This record gives sequence, structure tokens and C-alpha cells, in this order.
Amino acid sequence: MKNRLRDMRAEKGWSQAALGEKLDVSRQTINALETGKYDPSLPLAFRIARLFGQPIETIFDDGLGPVTSEGDGTPS
Repeated sequence: MKNRLRDMRAEKGWSQAALGEKLDVSRQTINALETGKYDPSLPLAFRIARLFGQPIETIFDDGLGPVTSEGDGTPS
């Protein structure tokens, strides 16, 4: 999963270790997230989004594009 975590962290001037401390995860976890080797759990994704004050979908991109429906609740 692609994400903007590295850029957003750099904008704040935080190291991987500092971000890990803020999120209560290891520096290695931050590195794995930034390099796409690890997808965050939903609770971690929410914590990241809250920390940066952005919706999850502006930080993470699953590469599938937007989900649309024709009113019946199913993707088109």
C-alpha cells in the first residue's frame, strides 16, 4: 500500500524514532510502513490520521481507486 507517511513526517521535522514514539510503535515499524513492507492495522491507521489531522484516505492509497455505486450499495 502506498502512503505519504515519509513526506508528512519530514514536513514535521520528525525522525522515524520520534514518530514511532508518538504512535507507540518502533522505529522499525515506521520504516516498514514508509517503504511499503507493512500495512498498518486499522487502529494504527486511525492513530496516524489523528496525529497528522488528516483523513486516512489522504495518507494511504490502496491503489484500487475510488469506490462508486449506483445507489445499490455495490461498487461499480
